[in-house]
Order: sequence, then structure tokens, then C-alpha cells
Amino acid sequence: MRIATVHRSRLTALSVTGSVKLELPVHTNTGDFAVGDWVLVQPQTRMLHRRLDRRSVLERRVEGSKAMQPAAANVDTLFIVTSCNADFNQARLERYLALANQGGTNPLILLTKADMADDAGAYRDQAAALQRGLEVITVNPRLPGAASTLAPWCGVGQTVALVGSSGVGKSTLVNTLAGPGQALPQETGGIREHDAKGRHTTTSRSLHAIAGGGWVIDTPGMRTLHVSGAADGIATLFAEITELAPSCRFRDCTHAHEPGCAVQAAVADGRVDPERLIRWRKLLTENSDNTPTPTGPRGRRSAGG
Repeated sequence: MRIATVHRSRLTALSVTGSVKLELPVHTNTGDFAVGDWVLVQPQTRMLHRRLDRRSVLERRVEGSKAMQPAAANVDTLFIVTSCNADFNQARLERYLALANQGGTNPLILLTKADMADDAGAYRDQAAALQRGLEVITVNPRLPGAASTLAPWCGVGQTVALVGSSGVGKSTLVNTLAGPGQALPQETGGIREHDAKGRHTTTSRSLHAIAGGGWVIDTPGMRTLHVSGAADGIATLFAEITELAPSCRFRDCTHAHEPGCAVQAAVADGRVDPERLIRWRKLLTENSDNTPTPTGPRGRRSAGG
């Protein structure tokens, strides 16, 4: 079966016959499971046996918690949804991209509300410049044509997940992808015009069948995303900086003030955007501060930490 919803004390899963409330062994921690997980279940009793290995997992650190929280598992494509208005924020989009890169899923940016923007092309260009090879698609979640536009990523056996701020059209898009036959359509809501902020209409993650044969995972709106344990994802995101770093004179170059810095040379001749370098440094510092350092006996930092 496949986990469809995760709650504090219960799990529901989808089987070939429909939705099932799982019986949980004593001391089961539902926080160890994510929507999209595949699990083995005893068929007669519906007792959870064990979780199967994940192909990919999207994890984030919740403020005040030491543990990483799985948001979704076995996701092929992450739809990062943002609108062509005040919600569009390059730094936040880069956080989502780092999350996708680290989790082993393919990121794709969806631009909504393009019909309300004076220059939707400018938003598209800014989004495409965030990561090498990144696909950016303009879509209207309310139109049936949105399902056709996204069909290449939503076919049989494919799983997509949606992330983004509240009010950008995620739940509307889930409803459009799932089609009119779904039993429990997602509640949708509007945004405040003065700041483009929306209210949270999705309160928990959930798995829905897509009319085209795939699966979609909706997630609660996340206005703040704390990056942690994502060094590799950040390296992929800022490939133009990562690839230049070995050419610096000093191995531990911070790309800030050292002589012989290849990154600073690239900034000077226009190959690297100086704003990108600032955001790279900020994201890397945050990731370092939020990632626990492995410790050995007596609390000493272990080698390689």
C-alpha cells in the first residue's frame, strides 16, 4: 500500500481496493512516515509491517526541532508554484530548489497569475536563471488545459508534489489534475491584494490520483523554509560558483576578499551575478548553522564533522 495521509496518531494508505486506515504496532512513530511512502501491510488485519526503502524524500527542518521532517517520499517531480506578483521571491525559490536537489527529485517551476502581470516574461527569465537546465512553465490552474500542459510529468507511475506559498494556486491545481471524479476536492482560497499573501487552505499533506494515471501530493503553504543538511543541493543550485571554486588560489577561499579568487574574477567580468553570490553565501551559512555536527564519545566533534 502507499501512505496517503499522516496524522499524529494514525496513518491512512491507498490499496488496490481503496483507502485504508492502518493498524499500527505499539510504539509506532507516525513522524517516521511521509505521504508517498510504500509500506507492507498484513492483508487480513491491515497491520502495518514495515516501510520500504525510499527512492527520493523531501525533508525540511522545522524551527525549534533537531530532527528533519519528511514532507513527501518517492516524488519524481517537484512542482514549485509561484505567482507573477509580490509572491515571486528568488531567494525563496532557491530554497525550494535546494530542497528538491537534495531530495533526489526533479524540480520544475510553475508560474501562475501570468495573465495579471504587466510583463510575465520577466518573471519567467528570472526563474529560469536560478538553476542550470531548470524548466519554467506558465500555467493557469483554473483551466482544464493545465492538466494537458503538465501531462508529461503526470503520466502512469509518476508522482509529483506541489510546494509554494499560500494563495498561489496549489490546491486549485491539485483539483484540476485530479479531475472531477475525486472524492474530496481540496479547499481553495484567495489572496490579499496588498501583499499577495494567501491563507492556508491545505492543512495537511495528502495523496491524490491524477486523471492521467499519476499521483499528486499537495502540501501546506510554507512561507518559511529552513535549509538544513542540503550542502549537495546547494552545490547543484549554484553550479556556476561550485565549478569555479577549485580554481581559486586558496583551497578554503570564501570568495569574499581573498587574492586569486576565481569566483570574484567571474563576478568582475560578468560571468557570475553578484546577487547570486550573496544569496549563495547566505544560504550556505544558514545550512551550516542548521545542520547538526556529528559528535563522538563525550560530545567531541567527530572527524569530518
